[in-house]
Amino acid sequence: MWFVDALASGFQHPTDPGRLHLFRIVYGTVCTLRSALSFGQGGWDRFAPGSLSSHTAEQRFGPARARLLTGAYRPVLIARTAAAVALAAGLAPRAALMMVLAGTAMELLYLKSPNAVRYTLLTGGCLLVAGDLGHGVGIAHGSSTANTWALCLLVLITTDVYWNSAWHKLRSQQFRTGLYLAQWVHTYTQVKDQLPYRGQHAIPGVVRRHMGNLTDRDVRLWRMVAATVITAEIALPPALLIPQTMPYAIIAGITMHIAFTALKPRQLVTFSGLTVGSYVAFAA
Repeated sequence: MWFVDALASGFQHPTDPGRLHLFRIVYGTVCTLRSALSFGQGGWDRFAPGSLSSHTAEQRFGPARARLLTGAYRPVLIARTAAAVALAAGLAPRAALMMVLAGTAMELLYLKSPNAVRYTLLTGGCLLVAGDLGHGVGIAHGSSTANTWALCLLVLITTDVYWNSAWHKLRSQQFRTGLYLAQWVHTYTQVKDQLPYRGQHAIPGVVRRHMGNLTDRDVRLWRMVAATVITAEIALPPALLIPQTMPYAIIAGITMHIAFTALKPRQLVTFSGLTVGSYVAFAA
């Protein structure tokens, strides 16, 4: 297994630099989509005069610093979107990556739940320490140690995200019993037509019809789903590292993240996109 060999050799085990080239393209594409979505659903006017965001910024940072934040918001949003496009295209990738990371870090100042920001910064940090980011949209295969450390970091981060998520789900009785998922889907089924931004959720109609109530049968079905998700999150990292099981793990992971993203498309597009994209780092 290449990962064990890399650790044993002090990250001097040769790997294919093309793996990180591909992840750089995926990363840039996901960040472009994330930034583009920030323009919609009120994002462009986040710090408009009199808005809640402006008031919260003033309360948190004071009037002077709040003015700096609100004045920089739109220019940084435009700059980070352009930088993400450049990163995906391989145009001055390291400079573009720095701009993307800086613009993403700025979101920590105003987002209420910045988990996606932290994950974006962590995975972007893996690219930052890489010795060869490649150029253009081409992928240069070969064998070198330039990206071994970065690939190992990416594997460790993805593994930690999966196992930490599984640990929290195991500790949650409400999730383990299926009650949380049953209540979530039932509530969504009742209020979906009243939501201001309906595109934030995309639960299929067949799921709402057959699993959208709170009967004992529905809770049992969601209990099976919960157990499957926990098992998958535990098993995916080692399965992705083993060449014989990797194809099946990729299919299972993509399927799971499609289901995750259906719950909250806008909120989870970054997490799902970067996590599935990181699968390229597990390849032998």
